[in-house]
Amino acid sequence: MSTSKNFSRKDFLQTSALGMAAVFFGSSFTRGFDFSEKPYFNLKPIGRQLSLDSYYIWCSSPIWGDDGKVHLFYSRWKKEKGMGGWLNGSEICRAEADSPFHPFEHQQVILSPRGEGFWDATTCHNPLIKKVDGEWLLFFMGNSNGKTNTKRIGLATSKTLDGNWTRPDEPLLLPGEPGAWDDHCTTNPAFVKGNDGKYWLFYKSWNTHEYETQKGAVRGNRKYGLAKSDSPTGPYEKVSEHPVIDFSALPNNAQLEDAFVWEQNGKFHLIARDMGFYNHEYGLHLTSKNGLSWTKPKMAYLDMKSYITEPTPPKHLKRFGRLERPMLLMSKDGKKPQFLFGATQGGAFETSTTFVFEILNK
Repeated sequence: MSTSKNFSRKDFLQTSALGMAAVFFGSSFTRGFDFSEKPYFNLKPIGRQLSLDSYYIWCSSPIWGDDGKVHLFYSRWKKEKGMGGWLNGSEICRAEADSPFHPFEHQQVILSPRGEGFWDATTCHNPLIKKVDGEWLLFFMGNSNGKTNTKRIGLATSKTLDGNWTRPDEPLLLPGEPGAWDDHCTTNPAFVKGNDGKYWLFYKSWNTHEYETQKGAVRGNRKYGLAKSDSPTGPYEKVSEHPVIDFSALPNNAQLEDAFVWEQNGKFHLIARDMGFYNHEYGLHLTSKNGLSWTKPKMAYLDMKSYITEPTPPKHLKRFGRLERPMLLMSKDGKKPQFLFGATQGGAFETSTTFVFEILNK
């Protein structure tokens, strides 16, 4: 694994500041935060805008199409598989709506598991749709054994949203060497054009030994790394042997997942699902000037009950009340977030659906 020439000791020390503070201050580090702070996004709920009978829906990535409609790339799997079906039977689909205020209608299956012998044999998940230089880029995750240790980020491309997608023969980004912080997998892609002229691909991973030996409800510690390329389609090179976002020195095995990154007014923003920094229901918001060092997390959004009231769910929906896989629909000029999309359990079919909020920030 090589190290970027642009990654200095100063950069590493900056990215480690959050963890170092926790080492010195212990659990008081998080106790000192003001939990009454206002979330970054001022949200108005629109509702469950995509629900499918007999399916769980997850990973809702929206984009404005050339036709003026909103195209939603989402993952789904059959209800009989239960919530864990995303790992061994998910497929990626496309839906359309005239706007986020309208219900989305399923249009087509984009990527399905290809079966034995392929790196994406058993699942296709984590879609992230982008457009660069007239080409549509669909970042996603596949695995080959129905388990987490073969999760790999891939990239499919197409000239049209409803056309034929070129499926990659190999993953776009591989895990680190055995023993590395990211030796388990690469997943949850987040993509943005950097201010250094390169394309930045953020990815989630964790260490296999920690994952296999730790006790508790959440095993392992999920961190984010960064890889860069001169081309949006790769090849991508990791900038460091270290993660760029790492909460592992904080109490309670704090971590994050489901990152989405965008550039706004010369600064890079990241939202993600909290996994123990505040709790497991909020969203986190961080900012950066260079993609390497990130600010202390603040609240991006609250739990679902802070915005809507719904009936008590059936017992099999154990993650009810969270908004996960947060994704943004930017303004048509790409300069400002306008809508927050996410996945949340519940709905008429007692599975999970796409939920949409309007962002009211001025």
